[in-house]
Amino acid sequence: MEYPIKRIQTGINNPILRSISEEIKEFDEELALFCKKLQVLMWQNKGVGLAAPQVGENIRIIATSQRERKKTKDKLLWETIMINPKIIAKSKETILWEEACISLPNATGMVRRHRDIHIEFMDIKGEKQSKKYKEFNAVIIQHEMDHLDGILFMDKIVEKKPEKKKSVKK
Repeated sequence: MEYPIKRIQTGINNPILRSISEEIKEFDEELALFCKKLQVLMWQNKGVGLAAPQVGENIRIIATSQRERKKTKDKLLWETIMINPKIIAKSKETILWEEACISLPNATGMVRRHRDIHIEFMDIKGEKQSKKYKEFNAVIIQHEMDHLDGILFMDKIVEKKPEKKKSVKK
């Protein structure tokens, strides 16, 4: 199956972003190439995660970067492609985190997420993986997984931040 990369999908009412994505059943070189492109687009757009629907494909794939947060700086630890991810356990404890999204430029808001999650997913070879994530990394993954179910962070905002104003060069 071919997975063409389209432009970044934007807009709160975008039908692609609001659709439930389909599970991947076939693991081949085209899928691996799509996953690599998804990862590259994540970096090109200065994101910490990117979901397949955000590039026009309603399939259950997310690219994420896991980070260590120290004061105001992030340190990249590793990157992960997750195919057909599922949360199999989550903490009762939640955290409030300021989120933004490549698909909703200039919008930010505080969202409540589970502090710790345990995920099962397939890697690009179709091998089952299981990992635990906490705090910032758990937030990234929950945000991206919401995209697979047609949910945007704006749907979960607890406290809205004012829109960032664009400066006009004269």
